Amino acid sequence: MNQFRIVYMGTPDFAVAPLEALLNAGCNVVGVITNPDKPAGRGQKIQESAVKKFALEKDLTILQPQKFRNEVFLEELRALKADLQIVVAFKMLPELVWNMPKYGTLNLHASLLPQYRGAAPINWAIINGDKETGVSTFLLQHAIDTGNILFQEKVSIGDDDNVEVIHDELMNVGSQLVVKTVQAIEAGDYPQTPQESLPGQDLKSAPKIFKEDCKIDWTKDINSIHNLIRGLSPYPASWTELLPREEGKAIGLKVFGTEKEVVQHSESVGNIITDGKQYLKVAVDGGYISIKILQQAGKKRMKVEDFLRGFQQINNYHL
Repeated sequence: MNQFRIVYMGTPDFAVAPLEALLNAGCNVVGVITNPDKPAGRGQKIQESAVKKFALEKDLTILQPQKFRNEVFLEELRALKADLQIVVAFKMLPELVWNMPKYGTLNLHASLLPQYRGAAPINWAIINGDKETGVSTFLLQHAIDTGNILFQEKVSIGDDDNVEVIHDELMNVGSQLVVKTVQAIEAGDYPQTPQESLPGQDLKSAPKIFKEDCKIDWTKDINSIHNLIRGLSPYPASWTELLPREEGKAIGLKVFGTEKEVVQHSESVGNIITDGKQYLKVAVDGGYISIKILQQAGKKRMKVEDFLRGFQQINNYHL
């Protein structure tokens, strides 16, 4: 059993695997900090975070502060006597929290820093058509995602990989990188690389994604459209609207899966080409975007064949 006392902070599924890896490696996790329970879904039932559910299974001490500067929470955190804190997919912390342990606070970020600082690094790497991304461990300091890098690991992005695929790969690679980093800090052998010292390059950012960022612009080139769709799939999902050729309401569609058909054609950009049964594709600059998985507003996610079976009037609409 390692002697370092570790407090772990995280909330979503992405943060569960590194916590599990730490426990499997024999690390001494003395406490877990996660978001407060909150109502979610149509029934507004109280939901526990993925990290809380896992921590309960493992009988770990759990703290769920509403505010990090709350004195009761700070006393509880100090009482855990952490040597090191680890943050994975969590909120910004005030300095009095991240600077509390002797060895500071370690963060896992889902990009090859300094690229893609911000809230949505996996999405933006795919949207921008990057061929590789990765994970970085670093120690927190004042400005977000700017601390000295400890270790990095690269991951390739395939031409049709979506967020779900890359999320899971980075989660697994990142879990092992967190364990490696903790062991290096315990051994006192962890060279730190200032991000400013890395080779000069144009820095891409990863800001939070809003609904308007997800709207498909069918006038863009085939690669840009395909990258946007897979860079938002399955969440938050790209969207478009079927517009009636005559009177009627526009119909909202989320698009989850597409294939590129790179060909020359004489169709107008945005034209829908379909046999009404098996395929639905959109003419764009550089070829066709063939829609495979979609979701009509108010309905379930489905394959395009099932959608067309239930939506006979597709030829009365355009994009």
